[in-house]
This record gives sequence, structure tokens and C-alpha cells, in this order.
Amino acid sequence: MLPKDDLLKSTENRDCLARILDQAEQAIKTWDVVVTDFLSPPDQIEAKALLQRLTDVHSLAWGGYPQAERQRLAIARADIPLDPSQIPLALLTVGGNFMFDPANHQDFLGALLGTGLHREKVGDIIVLGERGAQAIVMPELAEFLTEALTQVRSVPVKTQPLEWDQLRVRPPQKKDLTTVEASLRLDAVASAGFGMSRSKMADLINSGDVRVNWKPITQPSHTLASGDLVAIRGKGRLEIGDVAVTKKERYRVNLTRYL
Repeated sequence: MLPKDDLLKSTENRDCLARILDQAEQAIKTWDVVVTDFLSPPDQIEAKALLQRLTDVHSLAWGGYPQAERQRLAIARADIPLDPSQIPLALLTVGGNFMFDPANHQDFLGALLGTGLHREKVGDIIVLGERGAQAIVMPELAEFLTEALTQVRSVPVKTQPLEWDQLRVRPPQKKDLTTVEASLRLDAVASAGFGMSRSKMADLINSGDVRVNWKPITQPSHTLASGDLVAIRGKGRLEIGDVAVTKKERYRVNLTRYL
């Protein structure tokens, strides 16, 4: 039996991680590959850190494409190989004419959940503008959704399965840059990385629109470190690279912005 109480100390989403520990225990006992529901980025980070503490298992995350935000974890005994093909996923198209009633990510998600689904059964949603969207879901729900998902906002839609070679995800565009700052404060480094004023960045942080390693941070003075990921909805992501101290005791920070 795994020491669950000790492992779950100081975790944020205790219920989710307790289920994952149960699945890890199942993988150890049965020698099967056990796959979780879709996990949000913060839950993925916590789950991977938790599973790394277990010497008997390893895990692999996959959400349909390399930069997928929501992913499922495959868990298996350490001596059983893992690859993405062991993680069941289905790709659907949600097609309609959205020219006169545009729908955003939240609209498509709301329509999916409106059929009775729980959030953890739905992966990424790729909005395609006037043509609708694509959605990654649990395979066992694909047939249900082809019948149940018939409208998004005021627009009638047709929901159908797709082959994976029809996935319409643009490769991420990125830009490398370097900034020199007096400190590693979130508002200072992020304002340089996103190309906006420090006061505007502080406003975004204070309003809860900025996440660091997928967790909302509301203190502009939060200290960043190499490897941190800063995300602002609608503005992309910023990865903190190497940090060096200059002769004038300032911080030279390498940044990668994903647009």
C-alpha cells in the first residue's frame, strides 16, 4: 500500500491527486497501463511531481499534440514502456457557420459541458473562427457527442469524428529575447517579455489575469526563477531561461515568448 497521507501532504488538489495515487496503486498491482482523465496544467505539474516520488511507477502525458494544454497521464510500472499510442483520445469537429455569431473557446466548452459532460472528460478545444472548432475528448464519448452537441450559441452545429491528420493546430511561434532588470520581480520581467509597460503588467497581475506555472499570481513583487512559465490569456506564454548576475549586480534574463 502506498503511504497516501504522507504523499498528499501540502498538495493543492488533494482529491484529484488521491485518485491518481489510487490509479498508480492499480498499475503496480495489475501490471496494466492505467490512464487518468484529462488534467489541467497545475494538476499535471503536481501529479508528475507526486509520481516521481514513487520508484515503482513512471508516467507519460499526452493530449493529442505536443503543446496540448490539457493532457491525460498514462501510469505504469517502471519496467513497462510507455508511448502516446497507449493514451486513448478522440478528435471531433464541431462545424457550423459562425460568421454572424462568433463563438470563442468558452462558448464551445460551455456547449460541450451543457451535454452533461464533466470538465475532466474534455481536452483541448481548437477554435477555427467562422468554421467552428475541433475538440479532443474521451473516445467513449465521441458517439454520444455526435448526437448531443447540436448547437453552440445560436448556431446549429454538426459534430463528427475526425482522423488525427486533420487536426488543425498551428506550430507555436516563438521569439527569444534578453532583458536586464534590477530584480526578478514578476512585473518587471514579464513587462519586458510581453512588451508592455510595467504599470499595465501590474494591473493584469492584480486583476488575476497572470499565471506563473499555471497558478494565478496576484502579487507584482512575486520572484521568478529560471524555468518558470508566465502565461496571460490572449497574449501567449513567456518562459524564463538562464539568469545571470551582471557586474553591476543586475539580472540578465534570457526569455522565450510563445505567441
